[in-house]
Amino acid sequence: MSTPVLCQPTGEMWQRVKRELNENIETRDRDVAYLQDWLRKQPHLPDRWDDKRLMNFLRANKFSLEKAKRKLDMYFTVRSACPEFFTNRDVTRPEFKELLTKAQGPPLPKITPKGYRVTIARALDDNIDASHLTNAFKLIFMIGDVRMGLEEEGVVGDVYILDAARAISPSNLARVSPSLLKKFLICVQEAYAVRVKEVHVVNASPLVDTIVTMVKPFLKQKLRERIFIHTDMKTLFEYVPKDVLPPEYGGTSESLEELTKIWIKKLEDFRDWFIEQESLKANEALRPGKPTNYDELFGIDGSFRQLSID
Repeated sequence: MSTPVLCQPTGEMWQRVKRELNENIETRDRDVAYLQDWLRKQPHLPDRWDDKRLMNFLRANKFSLEKAKRKLDMYFTVRSACPEFFTNRDVTRPEFKELLTKAQGPPLPKITPKGYRVTIARALDDNIDASHLTNAFKLIFMIGDVRMGLEEEGVVGDVYILDAARAISPSNLARVSPSLLKKFLICVQEAYAVRVKEVHVVNASPLVDTIVTMVKPFLKQKLRERIFIHTDMKTLFEYVPKDVLPPEYGGTSESLEELTKIWIKKLEDFRDWFIEQESLKANEALRPGKPTNYDELFGIDGSFRQLSID
């Protein structure tokens, strides 16, 4: 029997996840209905969205309705503000086919003993240019959107393992646009239904310190404290057990090659969904009060301004 794309928590782990996320199975449907009603009343946002994704927004915000509303508004706002990430999301396009020969980044099927979902990202090619990076960010958000529809029970949080072996080189570092990186990290932290618990950098070189220094100003304080650098895989196993990891990283689960193929197929299955979603975004002309200034939103002046939500 093949492993599911995303194994869901059961038994004691299911109870732990519900407890950690403040999820009450008696009232959660009422909370989703509240968000649907709230969406209908916002002239600048889509009239409705699917219940399962709204449920995962609630989980990501530990069932705080106000935080979920703020993040939902931001989610549909960045769809308008960042066309480089949220348009032409068809994994069969030539640019994606090229990217997937140069990089991999699938979520792993099993969850950790703490209830965390793990994603591994690695480069397969030393030569990654700016367009590859933009498309890689787009692909990450595509996987995130699909995951919101597949996580039936939710997870306590997310762990990201970033392999620095080929991704971080002097030439690649020189191609990174700080403004693009900042925009991506704001979208991750402020707009997506994800709770980042740990970031592990493996196969680290001295250059990793340079990229971490560049990234840290764009991260919330909590996340800055959750970055772990590994020069030896043994220290990674203290956080992520071998049975969760693929063999490329000393584990016993499915290979990254196999998981990448599974996720490409899954993204192809969602092709029509992505096309339909392209029109579901914030319309600033209809926003009550002052329309969002995207330069201010992404802190061209160096700060990040949160949306005000009714």
